[in-house]
Amino acid sequence: MKVDEKSIQASLTQWIVDMEGASGTLYEGERFQLLFKFSSRYPFDSPEVVFIGDNIPVHPHVYSNGHICLSILTEDWSPALSVQSVCLSIVSMLSSCKDKKRPPDNALYVRTCDKNPKKTKWWYHDDNC
Repeated sequence: MKVDEKSIQASLTQWIVDMEGASGTLYEGERFQLLFKFSSRYPFDSPEVVFIGDNIPVHPHVYSNGHICLSILTEDWSPALSVQSVCLSIVSMLSSCKDKKRPPDNALYVRTCDKNPKKTKWWYHDDNC
């Protein structure tokens, strides 16, 4: 993973991180971009993290609008977590996937959700893909 230095120069509160799917997984060789938005309360408040760009991974916990259902991005956030640890958690989530598919409620969620995924009341009901 690599932080796009131009994105940091433009704004310290928004970072773009380039990442690649891990070898030996369904996402091997695929390239993704994450947008991190930091509030004035960071690191006590989690950053807003979404996939952006042309290649949003097809995954049971990733909506087609780029929103990610991952507990460390909301209720399990800790100020000890870093951008790198968040990215590693996302790579791990993708790597454990056994079937590329969207969440079952993707169409409804994308149509009705807030632009900020942190305002979603996520229901963390499984650890499997």
